[in-house]
Amino acid sequence: MNFLDTWRKRHGTARGFAAYTADGADQEGIAELLSECELLRARVKQYGLELDDSPASLEALDQLPPRWRDNPDDVEGMEELPWLGNDAGLYLGTVIVRTVAGAHWHLWPNGTPVVMLASGRDLDVVEAGHDWAATGAPELSQVYAEASEA
Repeated sequence: MNFLDTWRKRHGTARGFAAYTADGADQEGIAELLSECELLRARVKQYGLELDDSPASLEALDQLPPRWRDNPDDVEGMEELPWLGNDAGLYLGTVIVRTVAGAHWHLWPNGTPVVMLASGRDLDVVEAGHDWAATGAPELSQVYAEASEA
């Protein structure tokens, strides 16, 4: 059935990060947990960038030289790439939730944290973060711009 195939693609196994809560969980607590992004904050601090949860900080992230992508022989960089992608996606989601009216965190049944926009559309920010960390596209600021227009 086409419907089931589409649902499985959208709601399959969580990729890299999953969160599970009790029904009626505290949205502020979830948002605080998802906003930590310790690895990303530590890596960008090496470049002198402090993440302040603003759209401008997403643009600054997009401008950083991606050393983790440039050296495939860097085992440490390759091992942390999935974690960096998780953090980039969660940070993107944090900025959207804090600055786009009506946006909030939502957990799919498999534990994947997504941002639900006021329009009802789910935005898989963790997937976008993984893509950004691996290839640089889409740019985080572009995903933000699309979410803020929705």
